[in-house]
Amino acid sequence: MTAELTGHQELPRTDDLPSLPYRLGGVLRHVVRPYFRLRYDLTIHHEDRFPRTGPVLVAPNHLGLLDGPLLGATAPRMLHQLGKIEAFGGLQGKILHLAGQIPVDRSTYDVLAIRKAIKVLRDGQVMSIYPEGTRGRGDFRKVRVGVAYLAMVTGAPILPVALLGTRLPGGDVERFPPWGSRVDVVYGTPFTVDRVPFPRRHTDVRAVADQIGDVLRAHVQAAVAATGHPLPGKPEKKDPDE
Repeated sequence: MTAELTGHQELPRTDDLPSLPYRLGGVLRHVVRPYFRLRYDLTIHHEDRFPRTGPVLVAPNHLGLLDGPLLGATAPRMLHQLGKIEAFGGLQGKILHLAGQIPVDRSTYDVLAIRKAIKVLRDGQVMSIYPEGTRGRGDFRKVRVGVAYLAMVTGAPILPVALLGTRLPGGDVERFPPWGSRVDVVYGTPFTVDRVPFPRRHTDVRAVADQIGDVLRAHVQAAVAATGHPLPGKPEKKDPDE
């Protein structure tokens, strides 16, 4: 029995799940990337910190509508991203599914979405999850337990990402910033937390989430200081799905 198969049979098991598609996602990345570089004054900082092999748990802050498409198009590797289930309807939903993205029902404990995310990491791929859970100030003042749980189950390194300029100060979370806007993507230093076998108590996961939050907050503060690009503050319109 291979080590990979053994990993998939640990709780929660993922050996019964098919691998997520990625080819369309790879094509879309290459098509959309030049568009974003043309539309925005885009600077990528410390891209060399992005691990080129093995599982990676990408942890960006969440400011606005641009975050997911921008990071998916410009990251050095193909990203599988968790997205709210409301975005997976109609033609857009079919494209997102074929591009290897994972819908998550935020109104409940979505076991299938979590298992799919774990499988991505166990397969040595890149999983992106917003630790804040929804669009807002982007300062990581509140970090949900999902990122901690995935890290504790898989042992995947966590890569902090500070997105700056994806929403203008006081801007609407449902709108893209205007043409020519300055946008900075700042990668942090990957770090790990201890891998914990089943069972994992909620109190322990919450404690690890708080520790991760400390690292993420420090990273976004350092990114703001280094770039001189401030966070936009409170959004004009609250995310209707919060």
